[in-house]
Amino acid sequence: MGKEQRRSNRLINEKSPYLLQHAHNPVDWYPWGKEAFEKARKENKPIFLSIGYSTCHWCHVMAHESFEDKEVAELMNLAFVCIKVDREERPDIDNIYMTVCQIILGRGGWPLNIIMTPNKKPFFAGTYIPKNSRFSQTGMLELVPRITEIWKRQHEDVLDSAENITSTIQNMISESAGDEIGETIMEEAYEELLNSFDSEYGGFERAPKFPTPHKISFLLRYWKRSGNPEALHIAESTLENMYRGGIHDHLGSGFHRYSTDNMWIVPHFEKMLYDQALIAVAYTEAYQVTGKELYKETAEGILDYVLRDLTSPEGGFYCGEDADVEGEEGTYYLWTLEEIRNILGPEESGLFIKAFNLKEGGNFEEEIRGKQIGTNLLYITQSPGALAAELKIPTEEIESRIKIAKQKLLEARTKRTRPSRDDKVLTDWNGLMISAFAKGFQAFGEEKYLKAAQKAADFILKTLYNPEKRLLHRYREGSAGISGTADDYAFLIHGLLELYEAGFELRYLKAAICLNRELLEHFWDPVHGGLFFTADDSESLIFRKKEFTDAAIPSGNSIEMLNLLRLSRITANPELEETAEGLERASSKLIRKIPSGYTQFLSALDFGLGPAYEVIISGKPDSPDTEHMLEELWTYFIPNKVLVFRPEGSDPEITSLAAYTKMQVPIKGKATAYVCRNYECQLPTTEINEMLKLLNV
Repeated sequence: MGKEQRRSNRLINEKSPYLLQHAHNPVDWYPWGKEAFEKARKENKPIFLSIGYSTCHWCHVMAHESFEDKEVAELMNLAFVCIKVDREERPDIDNIYMTVCQIILGRGGWPLNIIMTPNKKPFFAGTYIPKNSRFSQTGMLELVPRITEIWKRQHEDVLDSAENITSTIQNMISESAGDEIGETIMEEAYEELLNSFDSEYGGFERAPKFPTPHKISFLLRYWKRSGNPEALHIAESTLENMYRGGIHDHLGSGFHRYSTDNMWIVPHFEKMLYDQALIAVAYTEAYQVTGKELYKETAEGILDYVLRDLTSPEGGFYCGEDADVEGEEGTYYLWTLEEIRNILGPEESGLFIKAFNLKEGGNFEEEIRGKQIGTNLLYITQSPGALAAELKIPTEEIESRIKIAKQKLLEARTKRTRPSRDDKVLTDWNGLMISAFAKGFQAFGEEKYLKAAQKAADFILKTLYNPEKRLLHRYREGSAGISGTADDYAFLIHGLLELYEAGFELRYLKAAICLNRELLEHFWDPVHGGLFFTADDSESLIFRKKEFTDAAIPSGNSIEMLNLLRLSRITANPELEETAEGLERASSKLIRKIPSGYTQFLSALDFGLGPAYEVIISGKPDSPDTEHMLEELWTYFIPNKVLVFRPEGSDPEITSLAAYTKMQVPIKGKATAYVCRNYECQLPTTEINEMLKLLNV
C-alpha cells in the first residue's frame, strides 16, 4: 500500500511560515478573509480566532497539544469556523484583539485565542488553553462544548455581550488631546525606572525580564541632559548583566527573547529581529557614551549574527529563529560536559567549564517539567580579569583561549539541527534593523554594516513600495502583500534617515520625505492628532486604534515623533515640527499616567525640548579632511542632532531639499562644519575641536 497522503486545510496556500505550520492540522483552519466570515454568517457559528507566530514556544505547545489532536479538532470543527492569523503578518488584527484580551483578562500574550461573532465582535478571550482542564484552568475539551451550549441557548445574550464589550473598548481607547508635556515628565519617568531597577542584576521589575532596550536609550539621553550618574549606572548595569547571562548567545551572538529568571540566565530561546535591532542600538550608544570595548564587541556580535543567519540573499532581514528543535526548547544551545570535553580536550574544556559555569549534572532546568536534564547553557559570572586573577593566568591569555574555544564550539553547533527560521521579510522590523546597521557603521566604521543597510533599504523600496499601491508589510518567496501599517511607515522612515546620515545618498532622504507625506495623509487623525495604526482605506475592523505605548517594540507614534522633528530640521519645514507638537498633545494624557511606559516617545521629546543641533558638513565627498571630520562627529554620543552633507559645488542636489545649504560652502577648500543650536547658527569652522566644542562634547 502507498503512503497515506497528509490531509491539508486552507492554510496550505498561505505564505506565512506560521500558517503553513498548521496547514496539516485536523482543525479546519481558514485564513482571515471573506470566505471564513461568510461561512460563519451562513451557518450561524461563532468564530474561533487563534493568533500566534512561528517562534512562539507556547504557540507550539498548544498546537501540539490541541490543534494536532483529532478529538479537540472534531469539537472545534463542529462548533466554530476556525481562523488562524500570524500576528507578525497581520499586526492590525493582532493589535485589535490583543487590546480586547488585555481589557477582558487584565493581561495578554500569545497564543491569543478569541471567540467572536461572525461580525468580528468578541465575547471570549484567552491565551494558552490546555487540552484538558487542570487546576483552575478550563481545557479545550470542556471549553468548546460549554461555548456551544451558551451560543445555542443564550444566543441573544451572547450577541449583546459582544456588542457591549466592543462599545466599551471603543470608549476606553478614545482619548481627546491634552496639553503639552514639559521636561519634568522625563524626571518622573526616570524616577519610575529607578524604583523598578534591580540593583543586583540590572533590568526592571521581576522575572520574566525583557530587554526593553528603548529604556536604556532613554536613560542615556536623560544622563546626558541631567548629568545624573545613577542614570548611566542603571543603563550600564543592565547591559552588562544581559551580556553575561544566558539570554545572550555567547557562541553565535544575538539575544534571546527574554529571561525567565531575574538574573538573565535562563531564556526563552527564540531570537527576534526587532530585539537584535533595538539591543544593538542600545549597546552602540553605550559605547559612544563610555568607549567600553565590551559594548562595541556585543553590538558588533549582534550585527554579525544578523548578517550571517537572518539576511536573505536579496538583502532583506528575516523575522527570527524558533526556540524549539523537534519539539524541545533550547536544545540547539545546550551542552553536556562530555560534548565540551570531546570538542575542546581536557585542558581547554576545564577553563571553558569554569568560565561559563557548566556542571556535571547540568545547570539548565527545563521550565515545563521543572527539572534539570543534564545539559548546560552558557553564562558568565566572572570577568576575564577576575578569572585570570583566580587562575593566575594573564588576562590576554584567558581571553584568547576562550575566544578559540567559542569558535570551535560554534563550528560544532552548526552541525546540529537548527531551529526553524521564519523567513518572512517585514517592512517595519527591517526599518529598525536598517537603523541599527547604519548606526553601527557610524560608531564602528565597518563598511559591511553600511552596505547591509543600503542593500536592505534598496530591497524594501524596490519590492515592497510602489507610489500607486503605497507601502506593503510582508514579503516571502517572491510575493509582497498586506497593506502597510503606521509602524511600517514610521520605522522605515526612521531607518532611511539614519541611513542618509551614514552614507549621505540623497535617494534615501527623498524616500523618507515621500513616505512621511503618505503616512500623514492616510494615518493622521485630523481631530485629536496622532497616527492610527491602520490607513484610512485599510480593511475595516471593529474599531480603529492608535498605539502610543512603547512595549517590546516602540510605537509607531513614538518613532514618528522623532522622524517629524528630524525631517523638520533637515528640510527647514516648521509645519512638520507643528505636527510633532500635535502628536505630543495627542499622547500627553496617557504619558502622564505612566511616563516610563513611553520611553521612546520621551527620547523624541528630549530632542524637541533641546538643545538640538543641525550640523552641515561641507566639503569634498572622499577627501581625508571630510572623512576625518565625519568620523570624529560619529564617535560621540550626540543624539539630538541632524547631520547633512553638502558637497562642494555651486548647486548640489541637496539644495533642492534643504535650500539653506546653498551658501554653506567649504572655506578655502577645506571641510567645513556649519553648526546651529536651537535655531541659532554659529560661525562655520574648519577645526574639528571647535566643531565638537559647539556641539558641547
